[in-house]
Amino acid sequence: MSGWFGRRRRVRERTTGFPPSGNGASSFHLNWQLPTAEPLAEVAATIEVLVPPALPRLYFWALQVGFTGGGAAHTGLQWLPVGSGRPAVNWGGYRAAGGELDGSVSPLPTLDGNPNTRLYDWEPGRPYRLRVVAAPDGHGWRATVDGATIRDLWSPGDHLLAPIVWSEVFAACDDPSVVVRWSGLEAVTARGAVVVPRGLAVTFQSRADGGCDNTDVDVDAVGVTQTTATVRRTRPGAVIPLRRGQSPGAADA
Repeated sequence: MSGWFGRRRRVRERTTGFPPSGNGASSFHLNWQLPTAEPLAEVAATIEVLVPPALPRLYFWALQVGFTGGGAAHTGLQWLPVGSGRPAVNWGGYRAAGGELDGSVSPLPTLDGNPNTRLYDWEPGRPYRLRVVAAPDGHGWRATVDGATIRDLWSPGDHLLAPIVWSEVFAACDDPSVVVRWSGLEAVTARGAVVVPRGLAVTFQSRADGGCDNTDVDVDAVGVTQTTATVRRTRPGAVIPLRRGQSPGAADA
């Protein structure tokens, strides 16, 4: 059999150029596999930017939670495409029916009046503790970074669900590589028990949805890394097992 018959057509990977996704980003996620389905009262994770962006593109590394009343929100570090690049933090979310959640005015400075994104001088190579807890007045949920309040979101529901950590990258697939590390992943259940994920299920934004094929996830002695512009060795759908001793950032709360 000759010609095209009997041959498998080779699919070209997307490793250069900007992602043609709907929002212009390529994202990859680490879905927590907790040992309980019990609703959560608190969620926390430590993020460290090991290799920072070299270009003024938008990067967002976040801890995401769902709410028992519907909707979800995300908090984390950002690199804003302003000047040569500007560090920031974010705490924003969406209603189940659509539209952004309202919230309090952040005590952190603003760049352009955006209530969700605030200026915050995080530094590469330094771990930062992200935490989502009930607002002190019982109205909604508060996100903090290293104990500093970002703001409160007025979201429905008495508990948190389905924590995830992720990278959302609004850069070209072949822009200089960026590496972040997640550690200290933990949650507090509604009954007050501290739990940690038994594993992290890996998902990558597919090529069909505009994602880059050269993002990857790996494990080191401290936690789990997410890297752009590299060779992908971890398969989509893989589950990365975790040990409590592998996440020393949990003690930094």
